[in-house]
Amino acid sequence: MRKHIVAGNWKMNKTLQEGVALATELKEILAAEKPNCEVIIGTPFIHLATVSELVKDCVIAVSAENCANKASGAYTGEVSAAMVKSTGAEYVILGHSERREYYHETPEILKEKVDLALAEGLKVIFCIGESLEQREAGEQEAVCKAELAGSVFHLTPEQWKSIVIAYEPIWAIGTGKTATAEQAEEIHAYIRKCVAEVYGAELADETSILYGGSCKASNAPELFQKPDIDGGLIGGASLKAPDFKGIIDAWK
Repeated sequence: MRKHIVAGNWKMNKTLQEGVALATELKEILAAEKPNCEVIIGTPFIHLATVSELVKDCVIAVSAENCANKASGAYTGEVSAAMVKSTGAEYVILGHSERREYYHETPEILKEKVDLALAEGLKVIFCIGESLEQREAGEQEAVCKAELAGSVFHLTPEQWKSIVIAYEPIWAIGTGKTATAEQAEEIHAYIRKCVAEVYGAELADETSILYGGSCKASNAPELFQKPDIDGGLIGGASLKAPDFKGIIDAWK
């Protein structure tokens, strides 16, 4: 059975103190009512060690939002996969559309990041998805396939078991626009087919594919009912514990 996952991506939000308060609130809420899915919170680097320690004995796993494409050395301001791992984090989010767009992360750079993260024993939430322009041109399938081929389809079947895919229609991130459940299911099913072509049907069936485009408590139940949608990568709605809990409850 593949995992159902609800992962939060805090992005560049919350001071250390605010982040600790949010993680504490979430920990208490989920202790009172055990979730029916895996819960991950993706925090800025400065939160990782403190929050990992805070939640280590509970149901929440911690993710970094990025890591460097170099193992170590004179790269001022960068944070390596080994450093992320040393904080107690289990996951790292790579390939997010904001990293691709604002920081010009190419498929080759992302491939290096993926390899280094896996070598350190981190699990990777790998993001793919098309822009509005690409969607309107009917290129969404080609874009998703190319992003997978460019950065993760070189992995061995054993390595692939540490990959979670997050499909994020760029046109639906923070815009309030959401792909319909049918649109989302269609592309999720296509992504699973692409994985099956490379790794076989059995491994494809075990791969968790998350939806990441303005998912909230109101639309999560409909999205999560679809056979190929295994959860969500949540932005804004992960910054308030009750909102995030509302999405987690969609798996009840």
